Amino acid sequence: MRYPKTVSGTFIERPNRFIAYVEINGKKEKCHVKNTGRCKELLIPGTRAVLAVSDNPGRSTAYDLVSVYKGGMLVNIDSQAPNKVVLESIRSIPGFEHVDEVRPEHTYGNSRIDIFARSGDTKKLLEVKGVTLEKDGTALFPDAPTERGLKHVKELEASLEDGYEAYIMFLIQMAGPTVFSPNYDMHYEFASAVESAHRSGVKILAYDCAVTEDRISLGSPVRVKYEDHS
Repeated sequence: MRYPKTVSGTFIERPNRFIAYVEINGKKEKCHVKNTGRCKELLIPGTRAVLAVSDNPGRSTAYDLVSVYKGGMLVNIDSQAPNKVVLESIRSIPGFEHVDEVRPEHTYGNSRIDIFARSGDTKKLLEVKGVTLEKDGTALFPDAPTERGLKHVKELEASLEDGYEAYIMFLIQMAGPTVFSPNYDMHYEFASAVESAHRSGVKILAYDCAVTEDRISLGSPVRVKYEDHS
């Protein structure tokens, strides 16, 4: 996916989940943050930031904060980007090469799963999780406890009994990490649920992304590592 127009700035502060202040061309600007997660290891005062220019003149903020630099690595933090990236490249993902139907958002049980697809009579569910946390070359999810994410994992595992093929895609919104792992330290119950789902037959995928200041696209598969074993 592409952002039609972007500008660079310097991150100043984030007073709440939705708003940040960034210096752009010497002026302090109020921006919308397109990620309600913590991102505390990324949103550090003085960090170089990338902002998408809004095309809505009626908005109270003229910019969306979409990416930040972590050292020399550009990390996309737009929480709406992962689903768009996966939908753009769905037929390049193993298991989805020959799907006849693809549509976003599908209600299963008590959850809205991100993507439904069908190949002949085979129904597929795909939940996409955007990953912005990286430590020592390993991408980690989540960066904060996620009861919603835990519910999604359990629903996908249950869907196997109803004849679905079930997938979880951890989309790493950067290039660089060589390994992905569920974040046991942050939310052990979620990480354990992912491991249980994997053993039950849910296909756990991880991909990195090619990220530039105006674009993010699907990259290459990344190895998934579980606690104390691969």
